[in-house]
Amino acid sequence: MLDKVDTGLRSFAPYGVELQSRLLLGTAQYPSPQVLADAVKASGTSVITVSLRREQARGKTGERFMELIQQMGARVLPNTAGCRTPKEAIVTAQMARELFDTDWIKLEVIANDDTLQPDLFGLVEAANVLARDGFKVFPYTTEDLGAAERLLTAGCEILMPWGAPIGTGRGLANPYALRVMRNYFPGVPLVVDAGIGAPSHAAQAFEMGYDAVLLNTAVSKAADPVRMAAAFRAAVDAGRTAYEAGLMEMRDMAQPSTPVAGTPFFDLARG
Repeated sequence: MLDKVDTGLRSFAPYGVELQSRLLLGTAQYPSPQVLADAVKASGTSVITVSLRREQARGKTGERFMELIQQMGARVLPNTAGCRTPKEAIVTAQMARELFDTDWIKLEVIANDDTLQPDLFGLVEAANVLARDGFKVFPYTTEDLGAAERLLTAGCEILMPWGAPIGTGRGLANPYALRVMRNYFPGVPLVVDAGIGAPSHAAQAFEMGYDAVLLNTAVSKAADPVRMAAAFRAAVDAGRTAYEAGLMEMRDMAQPSTPVAGTPFFDLARG
């Protein structure tokens, strides 16, 4: 039934490339390569993220993983996960471009080991260099508007603020700041990246007007990753459809759905 959903509701076009899904999926920590492949199919995703460092560490196993990725038919978005300095991230991005034959890069420069919070200063520095070098940069950032403006000035055409720290599954920890960011950059594609733990979190992001979500652990660590991937696919469609349909405004006071004024009342006790 999911295959019959109108894909027009899900399409968006980062850097001018139209994608048929607003769900971006990570490829780490799945129980097996087959489960990963089945989850990717069930999610309907058009983009999968891959860590260059992890695949390098796998050696020959990494080569088999690359073959599996190519068979999935989704566009690969390499990332610079684990990089702590701009220089480290730049070198990793350049290696990823050669290995995966793409100028797309999810840029991560990490500032803190406990929260995996982005280093906003290093992020902007690396984005400047990579954008000048022809990369299409997808920066993992926070809701900080100043950093966002500098990333856009550097040449980024998309922003990826976190929902919560990576792998926590806490959902949208600061919905107010995320709404402000959405309103402040109405014409910029925005993707909630990290912290999403349930399909309802993804739907919430879309109801705010966000263009896409990127997640990994919520699917890979589920008891049934394939069914969870399908659940996220449905949540993406529901959240985006609700946003396009126009959500009702919240009110402070109750308002009856059936008007009372002018309605006749009958006293059944009197016959």
